[in-house]
Amino acid sequence: MSAPALSLRAKSGSARIKEVVFRLAMLLCLGLSGLVLVTLIIDVLIDALPVLGSRLLTNFPSSNSEVAGLQPAIFGTLWIIGVCAVFIVPVGVATAIYLEEYADNSKWWNRLIEVNIQNLAAVPSIVYGILGLAFLVRGPLSLGRVVLAGGLTLGLLVLPVVIISGREAIRAVPPSIKEGSMALGATKWQTVWKQVLPASIPGIATGVILALSRAIGETAPLIVVGAATFITFNPSGVVGDGAGFSALPIQIFSWISQPQDEFRQLAAAGIVMLLGVLCVMNGLAIYLRNKYENKW
Repeated sequence: MSAPALSLRAKSGSARIKEVVFRLAMLLCLGLSGLVLVTLIIDVLIDALPVLGSRLLTNFPSSNSEVAGLQPAIFGTLWIIGVCAVFIVPVGVATAIYLEEYADNSKWWNRLIEVNIQNLAAVPSIVYGILGLAFLVRGPLSLGRVVLAGGLTLGLLVLPVVIISGREAIRAVPPSIKEGSMALGATKWQTVWKQVLPASIPGIATGVILALSRAIGETAPLIVVGAATFITFNPSGVVGDGAGFSALPIQIFSWISQPQDEFRQLAAAGIVMLLGVLCVMNGLAIYLRNKYENKW
């Protein structure tokens, strides 16, 4: 065998060894992260099992751990996520349609919008909390510590995710569908409304659900905008009487800060409930993606 062939064979063998080592390292990292996750979940479940029950859904928070519940936090979370969804769906989808179908990338303002959206997706959540405090709770709008301010703040936080996922879903529609629609005499808007948007709904819905899954677990922005850590009534609306609101992450944070072990068990039960909601939402997103995904 010639020297070049031996050299090529040695390089090929070295490349295979590196590939095997890299795969083993990746599997080791995956196994370690999975082990840590399972350990944390089991530890939380062990703490939560003694206090899991219907009283968490029906009772109000109390200084007595034996009767304390999560009802105001659950209702507050539902109101907040509802406001967030009503805000991000039309704004996010409209922005995605504009950037993907109408925006001229040769214009500086369209390029500026795209860069800002990509940058905003990586901004820490506490910054959005400060933004909500400055412009929604106080400042120009002065809404106060109400559900509307909390929902809009979380909506601003997850809006870039909805826009990016919406653009990807719209981009996945084959150009032949658009061309065929316009060749038959449809206008640009009729093509987008009747062909492009219906075909991209599964991808958009998946992005919205994943965005809401992130919003439902955020704590820092809600603390900044004034969510209450102890409240004994349910929100009466998105504005209400300005008496305040709570949410599941805030109530968990409050209980976990207590020195008594009983409140930490309640916090673990709240974590289990929140994990259950997140698993259901992510499972729904996967189901919608797999069921309605178009095979072009």
